Amino acid sequence: MLSLVVLISGGGSNLESLLVASEDALFPARVVAVGSDRDAEGFHHAERFNVPTFSVALSNFANRAEWGDSLLEQVEEWKPDLVILSGFMRLLPPHVVAALAPRLLNTHPAYLPEFPGAHAVRDALAAGVPESGASIIVVDDGVDTGPILAQERVPVVAEDTESTLHERIKIVERRLLVDTILDIANGHINLKEFA
Repeated sequence: MLSLVVLISGGGSNLESLLVASEDALFPARVVAVGSDRDAEGFHHAERFNVPTFSVALSNFANRAEWGDSLLEQVEEWKPDLVILSGFMRLLPPHVVAALAPRLLNTHPAYLPEFPGAHAVRDALAAGVPESGASIIVVDDGVDTGPILAQERVPVVAEDTESTLHERIKIVERRLLVDTILDIANGHINLKEFA
């Protein structure tokens, strides 16, 4: 059974899909804690499933390195097999990535390497592309540049707004995340290859 710590910054829709999946006794992973860099709206999903939460705000520290130290301490307290960045909108300091990789995964609302960064959906619409997508990656020190574990295309339709396209991408992202965790648990993906 894999133990997961999920880090969020917003509503936590991917988190909710993991919590729902883990209710199935056959699902080989459990969310043991949910963390954030703020009082995230998505904490209510964790509370509904009786999963502990923690918050480590960057504004409480003199610099990013100290913030990273505190966040890493909170994460490691749970001894997770995997740490999932799911809508976590802060770049982790390199020493935190080094401590957690390759068991540090990120969901991204684009078909990487297309449209990395915080505004992937907006950037895809601005570029006028016919399709975008969703990706699950191993986090490295770059911005959405790590090894790709899973991805899938999502069509862009004429009437799409940033919000409507993002909602359709999230549906795919949630499924990809659950499937990727299953593949890791079942040995179909070996994260040691990315160490």
